[in-house]
Amino acid sequence: MKAERISIKTMFLLMGTGAAASMLTIAALLFAATGEGGVLLAGGALTVCALVWLFLLTLFFAKRLSRFTAGLCRTMDSMISGREPVQAGDSETLFARISYRLVRLYSIMQENRRRVDEERQELQMLVSNISHQVKTPVSNLKMVADTLLLRTVTEQEQRDFLQGIRSQADKLEFLFQALVKTSRLETGLIRLEKKDGPLLDTLAQAMGGIIYGAEEKNISMVVQCPEELRLSHDSRWTAEALFNLLDNAVKYTPAGGKISVSAEQWEMYVKLDVTDTGKGIPESSQAAIFRRFYREEEVHNEPGVGIGLYLAREIVTRQGGYIKVSSEVGKGSTFSVFLPRR
Repeated sequence: MKAERISIKTMFLLMGTGAAASMLTIAALLFAATGEGGVLLAGGALTVCALVWLFLLTLFFAKRLSRFTAGLCRTMDSMISGREPVQAGDSETLFARISYRLVRLYSIMQENRRRVDEERQELQMLVSNISHQVKTPVSNLKMVADTLLLRTVTEQEQRDFLQGIRSQADKLEFLFQALVKTSRLETGLIRLEKKDGPLLDTLAQAMGGIIYGAEEKNISMVVQCPEELRLSHDSRWTAEALFNLLDNAVKYTPAGGKISVSAEQWEMYVKLDVTDTGKGIPESSQAAIFRRFYREEEVHNEPGVGIGLYLAREIVTRQGGYIKVSSEVGKGSTFSVFLPRR
C-alpha cells in the first residue's frame, strides 16, 4: 500500500497498534528476564496510558485539521465566487501562511482580469472607431464607382470623380499609416532612441511636410529657434510629433492666417510652442483632444481622422516630456511641447 493512499485515521490506528505491540513486547521480555509480575503490570499500564494519550492526540489533530480544511475551503470558495477572501490573522499558523498566499494570488488574478477587461474594451472601442473612420471614405468610393458605372459622364465630371477617389484613397492611406505607427509604438515594436542633436534640424523635417499646405492657404510661417539649441531626443519621431501639431495648425487656420513656432531653453526642459490664429478650442474639449479618434463635431468636414494629437502625445511622453494646450475660441491655439534636455 502506497503511503499517500493511507488515510489519517488509518495512519493513527497503525501507529497506535505498533506502539502498543512494541510496549507489550518489551514488557513481556522484561517479565521473562526477571520473572516479576510487577514488570508485566507496569508495562500494561504504560501501554494503556500511551494509547489514551495517542487517542487524545488523534482527536486534537483531527479537530485542528478539520478547522484548517474548513477555513481553506471557505477561502477557495470565496475566490471561486469572485468575493474577496478573508485573510487570517497575523498568527504564524500554517493556515494563516497559506491564507496569506491565497489572498495574494486572488489579488493578482483580479488585477490580471481587470487588465484583460480593459484591453478587451479598448480593442472593441478601437475596432468601432476604425469602422466609423473607414465607413465614410468607403461609402464615398462606392458611390463614385456606381455613378461611373451606371451613367455616362463628361470628361470634366470624370476628372472630378477621379480626384474624389484619390482624395478618399489618401484619407484611407493616412488612417492606416497612423494606425500602424501608433500600434508599433504602443506594442514596443519601435523604441525611441534619444541622441543629442540640434532641434532646428528636427523642426525643419517637421515643417517640410506642411509648407505646401500653408502656401496654398497663404498662411505665413514664423520660426524662432536658435541654431545652437541642442537636446537629447529621437529626431525622426519627434519630427513626426511636431508635424502632427503643425498639420493641425494648417488645417484649422483660415486662409491668410499666421503660424509661429518658437523654441526656448529652460533649466530642465526645452519648450517648443506652436501657435496659430485658427478657430480655437473650447475649454471643455481641451482635455479630450488628445484621445484617439476624437474630433469635435464642427470640424468633421475638415480632413483628418483624429489620431495626430494622440500620436504626438505618445511620442513626446515616451521621451519623458509632455504637451500642454492653451486656447481661446476665435483667437487661436498654442500647443507647448516640453522635452527634457537629457
